Amino acid sequence: MILHHIQTSIKQDNALACCIKYMDKQDSILLSGNGVNSLLLSTWRERLVGMRLMVLKDDVEARGLSQRLKDYTAIDYDTFVQETLKHDKVIAW
Repeated sequence: MILHHIQTSIKQDNALACCIKYMDKQDSILLSGNGVNSLLLSTWRERLVGMRLMVLKDDVEARGLSQRLKDYTAIDYDTFVQETLKHDKVIAW
């Protein structure tokens, strides 16, 4: 079970696309930094449906996206650390 940590927007690089290509069903995705901006595009929201997806709360709030991304699981840094311990491996893209 892998936690895929995406820190860049899909407009910056192809990290999210690569991540999805190599994910297993039990893996999770954490979007942080500019990665949370990927959810502003309907294409990417649709591609991520059904996946275990989390967003880093501080980064969502810093970008003023709390209301727009309210349907996603927002986690704090303590929960982020707990998630890294739950997963066998963390890959930062």
